[in-house]
Parts: sequence; C-alpha cells; structure tokens
Amino acid sequence: MSDVKKQELFELGLKFFNHKQFYDAHEYWEELWLEYHLIDKKFIQGLIQLTVGYYHWSTGNLKGAFSLLNKSLNKMQAFSPSNRGLDVDLIIKSTRLSIQSIEDGKKIDWDRIPRLEVSL
Repeated sequence: MSDVKKQELFELGLKFFNHKQFYDAHEYWEELWLEYHLIDKKFIQGLIQLTVGYYHWSTGNLKGAFSLLNKSLNKMQAFSPSNRGLDVDLIIKSTRLSIQSIEDGKKIDWDRIPRLEVSL
C-alpha cells in the first residue's frame, strides 16, 4: 500500500477524533496499525487506546476509560515531545487530566480532550 493511503488513514483518524467521533477515528487508526509496517506502530496503538478510552468515558464506562487512557499514556511518553507533527506533550498532559477526572468519578469533560492538530 502506498504512503498516500497511510497518510489518508492517519488524517481521517484525526478528523474523526477532533469531531469526537471516537469509534470512527479508532477504525481508521486500527486499519493503519494492522495493515502497514510502521516505524511508530506503538504511537498509532497509543492513539487507538486514547480514542477508545475517550469513547468508553463518553458512554460512562469509567473502568474501561481509565484502563485504556493509562495504556495510551504509557505509549505516548516514548514519543515526547512530538510525533507525526502532533504535540505529544499536550496529549500526555490532557490524558493525565482526564485520568484524574475519572479517578474523581466525573463524567466526561469535553474540555479535557485535546484537539489533535498537525503542525509542521
């Protein structure tokens, strides 16, 4: 498969994530993660876990959200400060705040979810 297709899948995941359509974002990133040999495969897996964590939180599954956001956080830390033009440090900070909100038993706080913007 082409680099164009890989980039398209990545960007579609970003688009759906930023529109808080987490299930769809996860689908695009999962295809990228499963179908292609990537040097940053763990990063894409971390994005998938981040997305599914927020999906779980949005449906009230705090245990699932907590677990997946922590798994994502562990993977993201290896790609600090940035990867693929994304501010990984912002993702890490937002994820930590989200995990704290979950520990406090709060419903999803849409302001805690970072906007994933590629900067060059």
